[in-house]
Amino acid sequence: MAKFIQEFKEFALKGNVMDMAVGIIIGGAFGKIVSSMVNDILMPPLGLLIGNTFADKKTILHPAVMDPATGEVTKEAITLNWGMFIQNTVDFLIIAFVIFLMIKGINSLRKKQPEPVAEAPADPVDIQLLKEIRDELKKSNQQ
Repeated sequence: MAKFIQEFKEFALKGNVMDMAVGIIIGGAFGKIVSSMVNDILMPPLGLLIGNTFADKKTILHPAVMDPATGEVTKEAITLNWGMFIQNTVDFLIIAFVIFLMIKGINSLRKKQPEPVAEAPADPVDIQLLKEIRDELKKSNQQ
């Protein structure tokens, strides 16, 4: 059991896991900002154009059941909330577009590093010796 706990501790404290945790926290906060932008800034003008926001659009599959004596709802209505689906899809598309723009901007800010020119690897000693022998044989054949 102690070995298992030690392995988990090593895994949890690795840099990649910590970076991922920070990314998830920042992503959650960023999601709230984008959702607010969609719900509070983009959707109200769109609601003016279509008469209402998407989130309120739904189809009632089965109406609510009311108690005739008290007038209270005894069974909630069953609805197909297709407007909320459209709202969430719009949220997703905007978030994806903003992240795309951010990554594109970050990539353009990075200076392109020239690729290092790889030098030819030095020949091993035995190859150098064979080349010297070859060169000596060429010289002796030419004489």
